[in-house]
Amino acid sequence: MAIPDLTPHPVAAKYAVLVDVGYLYAAAGEVLLGAKERKEYRVAADELIQALQKHAEVKISGELLRIYWYDAARDRVPTVDQRVIAQLPWVKVRLGNLNARGQQKGVDAQIRSDLEALARHHAVTDTILLAGDEDMVPAVEAAQAYGVRIHLWGVEPPYGTNQAERLVWESDTVEVISADFLRPYFNRAPQPVPVVAPTVATPSPAQVFAGRTQPVKPSLKPGQVAKLGPSRPRVEEVGEHVAQKWILTRGRDNIRDLLPGPILPTVIDTELLIEAEKELGHSLRPYPEARVWLRDGFWARVYREFDLGVGISSK
Repeated sequence: MAIPDLTPHPVAAKYAVLVDVGYLYAAAGEVLLGAKERKEYRVAADELIQALQKHAEVKISGELLRIYWYDAARDRVPTVDQRVIAQLPWVKVRLGNLNARGQQKGVDAQIRSDLEALARHHAVTDTILLAGDEDMVPAVEAAQAYGVRIHLWGVEPPYGTNQAERLVWESDTVEVISADFLRPYFNRAPQPVPVVAPTVATPSPAQVFAGRTQPVKPSLKPGQVAKLGPSRPRVEEVGEHVAQKWILTRGRDNIRDLLPGPILPTVIDTELLIEAEKELGHSLRPYPEARVWLRDGFWARVYREFDLGVGISSK
């Protein structure tokens, strides 16, 4: 009779990463740039998320459920960066509200709720929590009561500590993310270039950026009739109209994130195209030159909004 194997086998971990973006950005901005406000720096968030994901894979042997990215936006209308992040695989963007004084509201409550729910439903065995607020302690204790291990990550402080002592105590493991790890993803925000009144007629955005490579139009086959596309003035007008609409609905701060231009993130460029096609009532896809005119109109309105000349650096 064979003797049954009673040796316990390790259970593969299943984990989630919960990131308090307000804490991460503020702590990193302080240690790397001495910055006090988010508008002082730019973050390559998509690359940062990928780096955090790879670091988690090294630390925990198991399967990633997803990365929860907790941030805030005015009236919960996502910013340009948040829209780009939401497109990333395995990433769930959760937004709280940003009030008029720049304070986040509702973010901590979302983190606590998700942490407890993941544990209660046995969706994970481990959770990486990148946060610093003592308000997280009750949720950490609740998750641990369901058998979930909590791995607290923090950002290297310039001095002292930037995480609540009780939160550190209650976590199962604690790790400090070094400034060197974060440095490649944080840069100072570019300062607007003062505009000097031109002495000649101001060129259009199309003329300024004429050096960009343009799509080559396919040649017509014998007997094929060329399609007549929309007029340039009409397309530029629609581009300006979409820009004006976004300034009003998404807010000036969100549109400012697109500067200095003239390149738009792919997600935003696609949204611009879709909005324009709705205005025009037909597709612009067959007309590459119309896409350029659309962007020209869009940037012309944005540059006027922020009193910037079209000579702004495109770097």
